[in-house]
Amino acid sequence: MEDLPKGSKKLLNAWAFYDWANSVYPLVISSAVFPIFYEALFSDRDHYISVFGMNLKNSALISFVTAFAFLVVAFISPILSGISDYVGNKKGFMKFFCYLGALSCMGLYFFSLENIYVGLVFYFLGLIGFWGSLVFYNSYLPDIAFPEQQDEVSAKGYSLGYIGSVILLIVNLAMIMKPDLFGISGSSGEAAMKAMRYSFIMVGIWWIIFSQYVYYFLPKGNRNSEHKVTKAVVFNGFKELQKVWRLLEHNKALKRYLRSFFVYSMAVQTVMLIATYFGAQEIAWESKSDSTTGLIICILVIQLVAILGAVLTSRASAKFGNIPTLIAINCFWVLLCVAAYFIILPIHFYIMAGLVGLVMGGIQALSRSTYSKLLPETEDTASFFSFFDVSEKIGIVIGMCVYGIIDQITGSPRFAIVFLAIFFIIGVLLLNRVPKNNALDERKTKN
Repeated sequence: MEDLPKGSKKLLNAWAFYDWANSVYPLVISSAVFPIFYEALFSDRDHYISVFGMNLKNSALISFVTAFAFLVVAFISPILSGISDYVGNKKGFMKFFCYLGALSCMGLYFFSLENIYVGLVFYFLGLIGFWGSLVFYNSYLPDIAFPEQQDEVSAKGYSLGYIGSVILLIVNLAMIMKPDLFGISGSSGEAAMKAMRYSFIMVGIWWIIFSQYVYYFLPKGNRNSEHKVTKAVVFNGFKELQKVWRLLEHNKALKRYLRSFFVYSMAVQTVMLIATYFGAQEIAWESKSDSTTGLIICILVIQLVAILGAVLTSRASAKFGNIPTLIAINCFWVLLCVAAYFIILPIHFYIMAGLVGLVMGGIQALSRSTYSKLLPETEDTASFFSFFDVSEKIGIVIGMCVYGIIDQITGSPRFAIVFLAIFFIIGVLLLNRVPKNNALDERKTKN
């Protein structure tokens, strides 16, 4: 079909709908069902396992595997960005990583301690698929939306993602709590584990099916080139990153914003990735079934409150400005990290879940749109967003490694969570250095 014009409602809705399609991965796999499933595998033993020639705590192991996956994504992102920009086929690369992630989610059905290496490979590839697709998805934002539309459509994407993923999670929760209603046989524990395995398959199917609407409307890319991919083209992405780095010298606001984003984002993503493992190990649940139900309810609370949080953040940024709003959110994160050290009872965790949800969606949506609006006028958005994504991924590698090391040494994630507060404090200090009369205001007045 003919490409829709930039800023058209149908195109913006189609772009935002990819959040509906892929957000089941970070919710069901990264945050809710898989962490509970993973912890349940260790129910008849302690939290340690001999793997890769070492005796590692299970949560530290998954942290290190996650960090390695993000390191790979950080390395391949500029390569893929360079190739996609050259051949003008963002959508093709986005599809590839979407399908890689979705099929890997289905592969988690076979995850077990006996097949730990195979299971970790599927977990590893699922992460690469999800985050790899986001490189190209995010780079579409300035292509399909004008600056004054970007805050709203970015928040809409996150809101759609929360709604869609919550729908599937509720179905998965019903399967886990009442497996007999879905024809899942076995003892209570066995049936629940089967239901979780089926959930992984459902995530993959959901992701693939709903992404088709997105691919139907998104343009192929900025160019229509039949150029052959050569060695020079493969490494062109790194040259583009160098070019972006040089351009940052002439864009003080963008450079300072990126520094702050790099620091606070590593803490945000780490907290989101390990929250359920923390709840499973550190909260005094009355029973294993209460733990499973309570953890999923907490994740649901986070997702539902995050919808409101994303909307409120968008309105706050419109009234007070992007940077002041981000500073306020980071300050709130500092308080949450410190408070996490003291929570013990389930009620504490429920309250914490609501507060985390309030700022989780907001900081993600606003960070993405703030960066988009600070970009210089250019058609080469893939390179700038590749730089943005590489910064985020390297930050996550550092955050997950810090968490894993502290968790492995101390045997408790409480100290690791408190340590992450330091990153938010540094983020606030760096955000304060972003020029007040910056490109955010200039881009608004131009449109």
